[in-house]
Amino acid sequence: MVEKLRERLMALEPLTLLIEDESHRHAGHAGAKEGGHYELLIVAESFAGKNTVARHRMIYEAAGELMRHGIHALSIRAFAPGEV
Repeated sequence: MVEKLRERLMALEPLTLLIEDESHRHAGHAGAKEGGHYELLIVAESFAGKNTVARHRMIYEAAGELMRHGIHALSIRAFAPGEV
């Protein structure tokens, strides 16, 4: 799943893209059966001038159906260059 998500997010032309699979920390959680838990750090020029909600929408759009099938939770830290 990490590689699938990475491939999708490349559409945002990230300068930095780190994805951590945290699913093992949620074993036994009811939602874990429907998909994994992931943490995302992404830095992209396309986020410049956009607020947090707009950045998250861009990420959800790039991830596509993975957000409905395969990803149960996605913790997002999204920055434009120079904000980190």
